Amino acid sequence: MTASQAVWLVLVLAAVGANLPFVNERLFVIGPRRAPKKGVGWRLLELLVYAAAVIAGGMALESSLGQGQRQGWQFYAVIACIFLTLAFPGFVWRYLRRRRG
Repeated sequence: MTASQAVWLVLVLAAVGANLPFVNERLFVIGPRRAPKKGVGWRLLELLVYAAAVIAGGMALESSLGQGQRQGWQFYAVIACIFLTLAFPGFVWRYLRRRRG
């Protein structure tokens, strides 16, 4: 896998992982359904776990392509902001769209 392909893979995984908590009612996609609805706390916990998984996957891809670099707190702050930005469409779909009927 080339570096360009690895970057695109991480970006696609981040976009999917950021929206996954908002598009389903199951816990971590495979768990039991929450009745009647999954709360905001569960969705934020899932968002945090998916962000950690994407970071771990990105670091694994980086180390498989070459030498991994040490990251400071700035890296994690930027990744958190990007992940929250990518989660915005799912948030809008879940909480801000108008429901008819």
